[in-house]
Amino acid sequence: ASPERAEMAVVVDTAHEDQIHDAKLDYYGNRLATCSSDRTIKIFELSPDGTQTISANIAGHEGPVWEVAWAHPRYGTVLASCSYDRKVMVWRENQTRGGQWTKIYDYDGHTSSVNSVCFAPHEQGLRLACASADGTISVLTWNGQGDNSWSEVKVANAHQIGSNSVSWAPTPPEGSPSAPARLASGGCDGVVRVWAVGPDGGVTPDEAFDQAFAASPHSGWVRDVAWAPGG
Repeated sequence: ASPERAEMAVVVDTAHEDQIHDAKLDYYGNRLATCSSDRTIKIFELSPDGTQTISANIAGHEGPVWEVAWAHPRYGTVLASCSYDRKVMVWRENQTRGGQWTKIYDYDGHTSSVNSVCFAPHEQGLRLACASADGTISVLTWNGQGDNSWSEVKVANAHQIGSNSVSWAPTPPEGSPSAPARLASGGCDGVVRVWAVGPDGGVTPDEAFDQAFAASPHSGWVRDVAWAPGG
């Protein structure tokens, strides 16, 4: 990016009616999704000159929407959202009628607020991890266009008190030794955990990481976790 573009600040008037909890750019950096306590998600088209136009106002949740996540564009224009209403929703834009979004999946397997959602690297397929205040995490995997169903795996007692965040490790560089996908989670118990996720979505804890982290735990809630670009 040029120095001029790097220094340019763009203010987006979202017209949300309550606190904004998350804002995410899509893969290309041309669209912005925002979510709010007003229970809505808004999509904005961003122009190189800094102007923006709202293209969609998505409603469906029955409580504050905490976080949104874009899927890789190889799966179309797909967005996930999570809410205090205990639900995870996956939305797809109609490719022939831009601005029209349809809910294609609704997961209600959590018993408390869902605080975080994160799509896996596209090499794993269309796969979504979720963290909930009920202390669990879940891994939701689209089974393909054959039946358009989703496989659902929930990990009980991932964290005491509640789970706040999830983050997928990047796919290792080509030629690296084969290894399972990795997922990190952070909780209200002050603990960070790393999980191995199999091709079928099965989740197992990384016991070596658990032992290493136990030697130096956080003393308060873990609000967020993120992997370095190299994994």
